[in-house]
Amino acid sequence: MLLCVGFFIIATLYSSVGFGGGSSYLALLTLFLTSFFAIRSIALVCNLVVVSGSTYLYFKNGHAKLKDFLPFVLASIPLAYLGATFRLKESVFFIILGCSLILSALFLTMQTFEMNTAKKEVKDYPNYMSYVLGAVIGFLSGLVGIGGGIFLAPILNHLRWNKAIKIAALASFFILVNSVSGLFGLLTSNSLSLPWKETMCLVFAVLLGGQLGIRISLKRLSAHGIKRVTALLVFVVGIRVLLVNGLGWF
Repeated sequence: MLLCVGFFIIATLYSSVGFGGGSSYLALLTLFLTSFFAIRSIALVCNLVVVSGSTYLYFKNGHAKLKDFLPFVLASIPLAYLGATFRLKESVFFIILGCSLILSALFLTMQTFEMNTAKKEVKDYPNYMSYVLGAVIGFLSGLVGIGGGIFLAPILNHLRWNKAIKIAALASFFILVNSVSGLFGLLTSNSLSLPWKETMCLVFAVLLGGQLGIRISLKRLSAHGIKRVTALLVFVVGIRVLLVNGLGWF
């Protein structure tokens, strides 16, 4: 029951900024489960459930266009699959995850305090950058077992790739395709482990939370609100994962 409540809250908060919540699912699951493979597998499945609904609503409300997102996902899908086939030690896995989340949060936080409004205009970048970012983050997301949007969104916000709501939509879609690719990677490497009773309960919890969160986002959150909530969530989870799960300090 406690795990389901936690997953519901995580799904609500993360879906409101275009994420699936995979990083926090991983951190929370370590308190309740002992199987490392089950932890990664459940987190990916719950990620997939949350962002499926979010992605549909972003497209429905005109915040997402497939042609703008294709370069990112075409490069990320094979690399996410490749990353998921690697068998990391648990401590290495959590150290990589924690450091990545903290760095992403710091980049995003710095941007929210920029005072010069001229610097906030959307910039144009060469098309190859989308492929490079998609490939690198896709591999990292497959390696640690999350969708990768939590890495991609802060970078794109920092680069002023587009409006915050469109970046949130891309992050949601990016997580969707990488979660599917990552699950296939776990399956082919014989690392997929899903205890069905726990998985079904948690899937139901994140389904409800995800639908609530995305509707709150589309109606009430401003661009700055999306960025600040994102930065706070990423930083708190990153510190917890690095110190507790990675370095074992507490």
